[in-house]
Amino acid sequence: MRPLKKAIDAAGGVPAVATACGKTPRAIYKWITADCLPRTEYTGETDYAARIAKLAEDKGQPFDVQLLLAEARPSKSAA
Repeated sequence: MRPLKKAIDAAGGVPAVATACGKTPRAIYKWITADCLPRTEYTGETDYAARIAKLAEDKGQPFDVQLLLAEARPSKSAA
């Protein structure tokens, strides 16, 4: 399973992540389809990875935020 999808599942699924990040479920599905977090996560404008990690930790499934950021980075060709 891809790291971003795995992290979202560990955090309680799309609806929980959408609520925590202030996004719509559709936006989260777009992240999953693209297999990357939005550009704003890497420019310091958002902290979605940390929010997802907090949800996962609360559910007893912690993961390394830095690993998720590295694995879910947008590719240069998509930027």
